[in-house]
Amino acid sequence: MTDTLTNLPTAVEPRNPGMALDLDWALGIQANTSAIERRAATLPGRRSVKKDYQAAWLAKAITMIDLTTLSGDDTEGRVRRLCAKARQPVRADLLDALGLPHITTGAVCVYHDMIPAAVEALEGTGIPVAAVSTGFPAGLSPLHLRLQEIEESVKAGAKEIDIVISRRHVLQRNWQALYEETRAMREACGEAHMKAILATGELMTLRNVAHASMICMMAGADFIKTSTGKEPVNATLPVSIVMIRAIRDYFDRTGFRVGYKPAGGISKAKDAVTYLSLIKEELGPRWLEPDLYRFGASSLLGDIERQLEHHVTGAYSAGHRHPIG
Repeated sequence: MTDTLTNLPTAVEPRNPGMALDLDWALGIQANTSAIERRAATLPGRRSVKKDYQAAWLAKAITMIDLTTLSGDDTEGRVRRLCAKARQPVRADLLDALGLPHITTGAVCVYHDMIPAAVEALEGTGIPVAAVSTGFPAGLSPLHLRLQEIEESVKAGAKEIDIVISRRHVLQRNWQALYEETRAMREACGEAHMKAILATGELMTLRNVAHASMICMMAGADFIKTSTGKEPVNATLPVSIVMIRAIRDYFDRTGFRVGYKPAGGISKAKDAVTYLSLIKEELGPRWLEPDLYRFGASSLLGDIERQLEHHVTGAYSAGHRHPIG
């Protein structure tokens, strides 16, 4: 289990360099909504794991959490506490009882102003700082300011940048503009990995989600991500099926693996297991590593820790025994 729970990738994965825009390919993707919804409805009941297997899956899920605080009242103190939780997401006594090695979360995700505090708090841990950028969450500021924001976040120490696409380009079917903007953002990221947030709850149809997913990957996205967490509808299983099948198609044709990040609305341990089982079935075990899969969540960690304590003691503890920050 030690090897499977490390935050180091299992292999050196070449970054997705992107490619020329191929609209015949991207717009040729179909999405059978009724079939996708039927598939999604079967997942929670059909893929249930128990006892030691469940504990192992939940510990694995922790290593793929982007522990996040994106509130208007964020302070450096709150971010430092969140980073402390990222460094030690599960109490040491529980890890010892489970026979698990030390684990950390996949990253800490903050606003630009909080990057220096997070970088300092995580120094020496190998846990990357991710920053939301490009006029998050609406993405409606002028393009040159969005690109400058990316560059400033990278300069401040962010190793991952979560950008938001211009949803209007999808709704107006201006695919060339979506590609060019996303490509420019990828270039502004430099060595930092870019997660492209599609805000799927605002894209109207699963077909739009499929087309936007493929075009963002063609533009060089290292990850595609469902949501900002600020939309009325965030990560869902049907949307996830569409996006990960686009990832599979892109890998089959180009040989480059792109990561996936569902965000918003995933707060229960049982939901994390459902998402991981979906990834394993659709993409295979290589995607069950932090360099290719992340949860955008905070409250999820608290529920997972409670479930692990229940596995050890047979009783559920109060939530305050597992503070997030």
